Amino acid sequence: MTETKTQQLKVVPVAGRIGAEIQGVQLSGDLDLAIFSEIKQALNDHKVVFFKGQNHLDDASQEAFAKLLGEPYAHPTVPVKDNTNYIFELDSERGAKANHWHTDVTFVPEVPKYSVLRGVTIPDVGGDTVWANTNEAYEDLPDGLKKLADGLWAIHTNEYDYAQFKPAENIDDEVKKKYRDVFESTIYKTRHPVVHVHAETGKRHLLLGGFAGRVEGYTTSESERLLSIFDSYVTRLENTVRWQWSEGDVAIWDNLATQHYAIADYGEQHRVVRRVTVGKDVPVNKENESSRLIVKK
Repeated sequence: MTETKTQQLKVVPVAGRIGAEIQGVQLSGDLDLAIFSEIKQALNDHKVVFFKGQNHLDDASQEAFAKLLGEPYAHPTVPVKDNTNYIFELDSERGAKANHWHTDVTFVPEVPKYSVLRGVTIPDVGGDTVWANTNEAYEDLPDGLKKLADGLWAIHTNEYDYAQFKPAENIDDEVKKKYRDVFESTIYKTRHPVVHVHAETGKRHLLLGGFAGRVEGYTTSESERLLSIFDSYVTRLENTVRWQWSEGDVAIWDNLATQHYAIADYGEQHRVVRRVTVGKDVPVNKENESSRLIVKK
């Protein structure tokens, strides 16, 4: 793939099947509509887009820009950062690391559409993020596996989050308890199609990742093997792009077209990124059957 010149922006692919850097724009809440439309088109084409040198952004202006993409999405269990309206902060010193493959918040029926992530404190080495194209993963499946996947449903739950939550050792017990209470406040289980039809592009995507616990109608061991097979197509290197962060970088991704993984290879170095999530869709399969909540407790 080669770089393309839109009306006002330069879009430079970062990998062959997913990801592009957009050059020539300063992000803000009052962005010109034509420029915003070009960014949205690039997002549809490349699934995740990157902007370097957006150091002018602070929490408020990041929120203002993100709202251009849709209505802010309130995380079901995690409160926003203090003194912000919508910011979800991932601070390594508080034990916040997302080093497993996942699509955000698939444990509820209304899955967020877009995330806008800003690099605030970046390690000297390490701390990259990898995204995968879940449409290319579906298209790579042999015909027999496509036919099987098209008819399957998976049960997604945030119980996985609780099992993986490990606060950093330097946090006192009271803060650890607060984090645990927040994460365990509500347990959700949702039935999603293994293959959903993207609301904007009409393409089919695998909808799996770390919150997918089992496949409906199959035993635990059978589910594990099926999920492993399908996820292996998502995470194969041909379908991924890896971004090496600098402070001030911004990444925007289509949550319903991707999975992502934040690589925790930076030891004791400090890493802080801040995310605003916007929009929501209830996934549907090729028969137009919708996802639905089955447990909330």
